[in-house]
Amino acid sequence: MEGAIARWYARNTGRASEQKHLLERIKSSLPANGNILEIAPGPGFLAIEFARLGRYNVTALEISQTFIEIAQDNARKASVNVDFRHGNASDMPFENETFDFIICVAAFKNFSQPVEAIREMYRVLRPGGKACIVDLRRDISFKEVGDHIRNELHLTGFNAFLTKWVFKTTLLKNAYTKAEIEKLVSHTSFPQLKIVEDALGMDIWLEKKQEKIR
Repeated sequence: MEGAIARWYARNTGRASEQKHLLERIKSSLPANGNILEIAPGPGFLAIEFARLGRYNVTALEISQTFIEIAQDNARKASVNVDFRHGNASDMPFENETFDFIICVAAFKNFSQPVEAIREMYRVLRPGGKACIVDLRRDISFKEVGDHIRNELHLTGFNAFLTKWVFKTTLLKNAYTKAEIEKLVSHTSFPQLKIVEDALGMDIWLEKKQEKIR
């Protein structure tokens, strides 16, 4: 997303309050400290919440230049330090084994090279590191989408209508099922996969094995 569309998205979805809720949900799986990477952070709200914890070096990789500008401005307003980088998830500009934890929220379904993106997550993770992909499931009903827009996003009027249209014409078509995710991961080096489903989506947990001590 670029330009006006990215700015509309930043105003109407992925709000800071939602990211705080997500952070609480995954906090028990975070490393004690170290380097965290968020892939496709959009407006940057989740990366900012990680930075607020004060225990991590936070990097965020985003392909949209508009989102980078919005996210940098949001981080300045929050008085936190996040290293926002421009780049593609399937060809990350990072050295091997750089990060202890990787997260990608509501963006994986849009990646044009999903297997390559997962392989890159594996490459830049340190041994013992984890990655979490949080995204929509394709096998949900449109009623569940409407309930989410009304009760979770609290959108009404034109914004609600436009969001429903985006779900119907793009997001649900691009989303994966659990079985499809399992097949994608099978083409990578990740030895462990855990999928936790909820009413609207799924949390996909990947872990890189520790190196054996000889």
